[in-house]
Amino acid sequence: MSAIADKIKGNWNVVKGKLKQQYGELTDKDLTYAEGKEDELIGIIQQKTGKAKEEIKSFIDNL
Repeated sequence: MSAIADKIKGNWNVVKGKLKQQYGELTDKDLTYAEGKEDELIGIIQQKTGKAKEEIKSFIDNL
């Protein structure tokens, strides 16, 4: 399991709140998390924000 997956799984409510603060266009529906679907979640965030995958991963990793 990747470090991002560990962080998402272990602290999802915190990560979700920080993502919504950083990227105001994200909704609760966008941030519906299913274990093992981290790449899909990051893809949705990319689509909504226009940010690069690495930028999103870096943001999550630095929480």
